[in-house]
Amino acid sequence: MNFLRGEPADSYKKLPGYLYTMDKTYPGSHIRMEKSSKNEFMYVYISLYAFIRGFDHCRPIVVVDGSHLKSYYIGTFVSASTLDGAGHILPLAYGVIDSENDAAWTWFFEQFKIAYGVRENMCIVSGRNESIIKSVSRVYPDLLHCACIWHLWNNVYKKFKKSHAKLSEIYFSMAKAYTQTEFDSLMEKVEKVDIRVKEYLELAGYEKWARLYAPVNRGWTMTSNIVESINAALVSARELPIYDFLEEVRKMFGRWNCSNRKEATQTYKTLGKKYQEMLELNETMCTRMTVVPSTEYLYTVNDGGGNYTVCLLERKCVCGRFQIDELPCPHAWAVLKSKFLMPEEYCSSYYKPSTIVMTCDVPVYPLPNKNNWNIPEHVAEEVVLPPKWKRPPGRPKKKRDKNLSELLLPKNQHSCSICG
Repeated sequence: MNFLRGEPADSYKKLPGYLYTMDKTYPGSHIRMEKSSKNEFMYVYISLYAFIRGFDHCRPIVVVDGSHLKSYYIGTFVSASTLDGAGHILPLAYGVIDSENDAAWTWFFEQFKIAYGVRENMCIVSGRNESIIKSVSRVYPDLLHCACIWHLWNNVYKKFKKSHAKLSEIYFSMAKAYTQTEFDSLMEKVEKVDIRVKEYLELAGYEKWARLYAPVNRGWTMTSNIVESINAALVSARELPIYDFLEEVRKMFGRWNCSNRKEATQTYKTLGKKYQEMLELNETMCTRMTVVPSTEYLYTVNDGGGNYTVCLLERKCVCGRFQIDELPCPHAWAVLKSKFLMPEEYCSSYYKPSTIVMTCDVPVYPLPNKNNWNIPEHVAEEVVLPPKWKRPPGRPKKKRDKNLSELLLPKNQHSCSICG
């Protein structure tokens, strides 16, 4: 009935006033809207100041993805996110574009670059969408563009359609491998199963999917799951008219920001929740190890008959976990205990509560009531017409179609909450 009353079209008329009010409520934010030559809505981009500030205290890994809207007028919701030091989602930017095409994604990344610039060791993670790949290469030509390992595996499975059970476990272990020896051993197994898969993964570029080869530290952001989680949380909201939908997104991100700030200020642990659990797990694994010092910073740790070299000065261990996870591995833990040293000195600053508090320090304030908006006349008179494309008849899908590789997963399969 709302569609019959014309509310979806009116929803676009509200956008200039709504975006202007947001811009005034959140100074320092980056908010833009694009129209066609006929004043038809094309794109909208929103980066709130709270998240622009918060990104400075997070690892510079940006995950992007899109999902279809289900309202009267079709479009695509797009977002960029990262993880904070507690393992929580930090939304960085969101918006609506007409579809996932080259022009729309290029415009989105141009706005993102204006808002966030380019940080050292920054990289972008996405699925294998061709428009995203082209747009990133245009806007960020010198930036590493990594692949979501789940999307890449789906491509492998669709292309070769065999040995799913054998290859999947090997592939995901290889993507998360810590050492060259471990990676090479797993790749040999892949070659024995199907040499074509090895050639395909080589052609995709090891640095784009294997953490060991990445020139930047991706941490545990190996997939695009965090933006998939945002899309899943907005399944019902995506059926709303655009004005109401954008307001629901803003309120949801505001709730997350408040909840994360409350958790960070009330924690008494050494690190954020996710990484504190990893640190404690590593501690339990070091109980039977023996430590032999070589210098003040260099040690040999015997673990079940194998010797591992740990350098506290460079924060490295030959097992690879100390430098990649940026947490004391079990071998480093054994050294720290022998010297009565505190582990937090050897953890990444990203994981520490003080950094997490700064990530969500700026709140997302509520917008004033619509009746109290103080909108200039030139903004109120701006004409924004709805897009010319309407949703086809029929009930919109609320769940995406699962691909064959997901359907073949055992239903009782569980994954570790720490390492995935």
